[in-house]
Amino acid sequence: GLAYVFIVGVHLFSDIGLRPSIIQNKRGEEPEFLNTVWTMQVIRSFFVWLCLMLITWPVATFYKQPGLLWLIPAISINTLIGGFYSTAISSLNRKMAVKQVVIFELGIQIISTTVMIVWAWFDRSIWAIVAGGFMGSVTELIWSYFLMRGKPNRFAWDREAVKEIFSYGKWIFLSTVLFFLCSQADRLVLAKIFDLRMLGIYGIAFTLGDMPRQVIIALGGRVIFPSISTLADLPREELRAKIIKNRNLILIPLAIGLAIFVSCGDQLILTLYRKEYAAASWMLPILALGIWHTTLHNLMGSCLLAVGKSQYGAMGNLATFLSISIGIPIGYHFMGNLGAVLAVAVGDIPTYLVISYGLWREKLSCFWQDIQLTALFLGVLGILLFCRFHFGHTLPIDRLLPIDWKPGKLF
Repeated sequence: GLAYVFIVGVHLFSDIGLRPSIIQNKRGEEPEFLNTVWTMQVIRSFFVWLCLMLITWPVATFYKQPGLLWLIPAISINTLIGGFYSTAISSLNRKMAVKQVVIFELGIQIISTTVMIVWAWFDRSIWAIVAGGFMGSVTELIWSYFLMRGKPNRFAWDREAVKEIFSYGKWIFLSTVLFFLCSQADRLVLAKIFDLRMLGIYGIAFTLGDMPRQVIIALGGRVIFPSISTLADLPREELRAKIIKNRNLILIPLAIGLAIFVSCGDQLILTLYRKEYAAASWMLPILALGIWHTTLHNLMGSCLLAVGKSQYGAMGNLATFLSISIGIPIGYHFMGNLGAVLAVAVGDIPTYLVISYGLWREKLSCFWQDIQLTALFLGVLGILLFCRFHFGHTLPIDRLLPIDWKPGKLF
């Protein structure tokens, strides 16, 4: 797990938006542009691999984990392989070929998981995960070239394309770095506040509660972003009308589904885990409730990215990182464990505010639609909670104990 944290971190800290550039840029179908992106991708893979080699010994020494001396280099081979993936998948995303992309990604996952399970059957070691990841990377490399139309990628360097990619990608780089910090901020801060038992309980609640968020992020990146990119040249008023119309089709079902998840999510914890983890059952609904504003800003953040305004995402992630880092200690100080969890749940409201400001600046504001959809979400949630209390005499946070909101001591 520790090895993957550093590998993912280095990858994110070197992300300059190569794949989004193919989807968003007007030249995204030109062979010279695609080959330039591919060349930059190869260079980046060697840079990331070199960085991983350089940090291997310091990381292994700092954490007193000698196994990392071979584990990080072994896993980082996938980075080199990934640098040579063709640009076909990004091109398919640009063309909204969702079916082909889903088959591709699902196929890779099935092959990788199968290898991992078979290896683990004979040898229950970390090598099973390494082998599964390696096979997934090799399969993705080969398969990606079968999806190419025309000549395969070759080395090329179009200075104008490089300039456009860096101009667009500089904010994506900053946004990605800050997103990584945001995604780790709660655990980094809570590790100093919660004991190991409570941290583990929180981890269970967060993992299950985060599943809808991951679906929404994937939806924004793979569907909303490519579709709006093809319409980016439309007059803002016409583009806004199309966004609002299609947004309703997505958010109304999501509002109903999320309301069901919030009202019944605690039962998932109580069914899957032993009673020692019952505290996670009150955390899950609170964390899931916070997904609603994430849904609103994530889908519209993809729209801003599609029209070339990636700076708002970076500023939003910075605001959220500060909000979570400062909010958790304050919440814990006044309301104990409950306050800390609430701080995580509302932590990305600053991102919503920044994205809303960006939409207003770009004449794409959907603020009134957000109010209407939020009213729908809260209305459905209220009905479900009333029915649950009326017929079952329970609520999702019934396992919340007085000790859980007792003010905590930071030091």
